[in-house]
Amino acid sequence: MDQGLLSILVCPECQSSLIYDKQNKMLVCKADKLAYPIIDGVPRMLLEEAKKLTLEEVKHYE
Repeated sequence: MDQGLLSILVCPECQSSLIYDKQNKMLVCKADKLAYPIIDGVPRMLLEEAKKLTLEEVKHYE
């Protein structure tokens, strides 16, 4: 993921910064406990496509 792009992307729900999870190919919003998939190198920043994270999954990003 391009660092320039990552620096300007924010969560569409709350406007918080996102964490790049390279291994799982997703962008994570800890505030909303959502993970947005990255498909073919393109972040899918749609709430309908976001995965709701469990508390345990969110703790992994701390």
